[in-house]
Amino acid sequence: MEFVLYLSIFGVLCWWSLILFPWCPWSTREKVEVGVSENSDTLLSDITVLIPARNEGPYIQHTLNGVKAQGEGACIIVIDDQSDDDTAQQARQCGAQVISGSAPPAGWSGKLWALEQGLKAVRTPYTLLLDADIELTPGIVTELRRKAQDENLAFISLMAKPSMKNFIERLLMPAFIFFFKLLYPFGLANRPTSRVAAAAGGCILVETQALRTVGAFANLHDALIDDCTLAAHIKRAGYRTWIGLSHAARSHRSYQALKPIWEMVTRTAYTQLRYSFILLAVCTLIMVSMFWAAPLAFLLLLAQEIYMVSLLAWVAMFITYMPTLIYYQRSPLWGLALPIIGTLYLAMTWTSALRYWRGERACWKDRRYESRINN
Repeated sequence: MEFVLYLSIFGVLCWWSLILFPWCPWSTREKVEVGVSENSDTLLSDITVLIPARNEGPYIQHTLNGVKAQGEGACIIVIDDQSDDDTAQQARQCGAQVISGSAPPAGWSGKLWALEQGLKAVRTPYTLLLDADIELTPGIVTELRRKAQDENLAFISLMAKPSMKNFIERLLMPAFIFFFKLLYPFGLANRPTSRVAAAAGGCILVETQALRTVGAFANLHDALIDDCTLAAHIKRAGYRTWIGLSHAARSHRSYQALKPIWEMVTRTAYTQLRYSFILLAVCTLIMVSMFWAAPLAFLLLLAQEIYMVSLLAWVAMFITYMPTLIYYQRSPLWGLALPIIGTLYLAMTWTSALRYWRGERACWKDRRYESRINN
């Protein structure tokens, strides 16, 4: 029982440390929304939009319509990554230039190889990297370009609002953003002097010259967390990067059940831990202490001290999670589900590790990437 007590105290210390960190990883202060301006410049001839797409028939038309609503003159390129549906046909009907992608060479991820092929056709100062399931609100690209120019940013990325239409999405997707911000604190990532670099690959506006200076996608050709890896390369080269939230970039890819979310997280969870069993063990200890021992210890130990520890844990949990729930207009009562949410994400992380140890680094879009154990 003493072990439970110590584990609970450790969990409370972890929660309150998050609150006291000066960079506030749980806050939603880093954000970009569409500004209101009667004289906004809608000429986008200095931007090329690259959209890698593999079997994105249900989404590509909405995405392209959102891009076209941003303004005139942008070059829109869809790289059809060997789709076996009507992705390419729909893209052409929407007026986009379509590049028929080839199979990725050995050691390349499919998305990065598609972007590498598309980059050869870019002739503009800016490149907008956009996932095929991201819908943009009119004016957001102009707002991103303005922010990049005003703040001398070479790389700016938006964490798109995920779909939250059903129970499982409302349970897990706000927490996905919450955990991402804890892993990659935006406040640190946006500081030029910090070594932390982060990006959300769904929507990235980058200076084309900066992209080519760092070797573009060839230097991260096998990265599964390609967005954060690219941000790290850009930042190490001396350029300024920025990441924030936005309601103006929305994913219209829905998850109707737990399994697809499980697969999405499992694809990169162990990669984020650098395939290290030690980091996995540390992560497990921290999450068990924070999501079970600290808030629920009063169910095992009947003592006044334990009640106080659990109360402190719940207060900290609500303080840190509430900004995310408020930003996405979710009820504060979802905070009560954090122990269940944390358990599910920990189980996804262990699933990712087990698959890696079996020889599967990741499986995505019908492509299987072998782990180093098999290599």
